[in-house]
Amino acid sequence: MFELWIPITIGGAFFQNLRSAMQKHLKGRLSTGGATYVRFLYALPFALIYCWSLFEFGGYALPQWNWTFLAYCLAGGVSQIIFTFVLIYLFSFRNFAVGTTLSKTEVVQIALLGLILLGDTLSAGAAVAIGLSLIGVMALSLAQSRISIRNLFSGLTEKATLIGLLCGAFLGASVVFFRGAGLSLGDGPAVMRAAFALAVSLVMQTIIMGAYLKWREPGEITKVVRNWAPALSVGVSGVLASICWFTAFTLQNAAYVRAVGQIELVFTFIASIFFFKEKTTPMEYLGIGLVVAAILTLILAR
Repeated sequence: MFELWIPITIGGAFFQNLRSAMQKHLKGRLSTGGATYVRFLYALPFALIYCWSLFEFGGYALPQWNWTFLAYCLAGGVSQIIFTFVLIYLFSFRNFAVGTTLSKTEVVQIALLGLILLGDTLSAGAAVAIGLSLIGVMALSLAQSRISIRNLFSGLTEKATLIGLLCGAFLGASVVFFRGAGLSLGDGPAVMRAAFALAVSLVMQTIIMGAYLKWREPGEITKVVRNWAPALSVGVSGVLASICWFTAFTLQNAAYVRAVGQIELVFTFIASIFFFKEKTTPMEYLGIGLVVAAILTLILAR
């Protein structure tokens, strides 16, 4: 059955892909911390306006916050920040390709964390779909990083492997915590619960990252403000992606949402062929085929 969370998830994947493209314009102008801060600082005003608009014009009442909600928002926000820095740390390893490949196990880790923390279970069809998605993403990662399956297994005992799995774990944790934030607000309209959770999480992330930059990278905030034009486009595309993701997470099991969200890879794949005229390997075709099969399986067999 085609449900509302599916097109919302596809929208989230599309806008996330767009945000990543916009963020490339900031490369060389800002540090990694500064580029990370942009996605929070410039998205925050739009998230607040969106939440206020739902209240003022949409007729939705503001949810009643609670300490569990704030804890989930804080945990999700911090996990997302840590994920970014762990991913960058991973790139410092000579054999980072193995760790990066294993960081793609986030969907499986989300399923496990969702079961443990929120009691989210998977149907047999969904489990098969997530398995197909994982294999497809791994195949794509292997093809793009030019490492072999043999190298992948031989690298399982190295430090980069642990860092890669840790990277996936923090990304997965942020997703599950954000879903928990929306669910902890009760049974009100999902769109308002998601908007409120997004706004509160962005406030926390903006404060935390701002304090970090002030402490560790003096002058970087000034650069973030000076580069407001390209940063604004990142903020707009980023907040649109976040609105879609938070709404989908509030409506549905986070593992299902992230599995369907792998359609972002399909968007990237299509762009690489038709716009950038890049050559594609058989492994990449296999990976994309498995990702598409996984999405269709999840939609039809769930």
